[in-house]
Amino acid sequence: MILEVAILPVITGKNAEFEAAFRQASSIISSMKGYISHELQTCIEDSNKYLLLVRWETLEDHTVGFRGSEEYQEWRKLLHHFYDPFPVVEHYTLSQKYH
Repeated sequence: MILEVAILPVITGKNAEFEAAFRQASSIISSMKGYISHELQTCIEDSNKYLLLVRWETLEDHTVGFRGSEEYQEWRKLLHHFYDPFPVVEHYTLSQKYH
């Protein structure tokens, strides 16, 4: 499993619009091959900052499958105009699990 991590800096005053668009976009990403789950969290210290965590079966499911798809173009139209600056997206793999 791969964990996609993105900090999403949303333009001030656009939170409600962004969250509504994200709810719509969620159906897009969740329909993609290799998708496992995702969550969106709001930063406590800065309410204009969100953390997006997406779990994929493989890195390629995200970087090639999703980003290369027509569905991604719709995702972009719905969400990318809310960001300033544009978010950095990184991918992680589990090293160790603790309880």
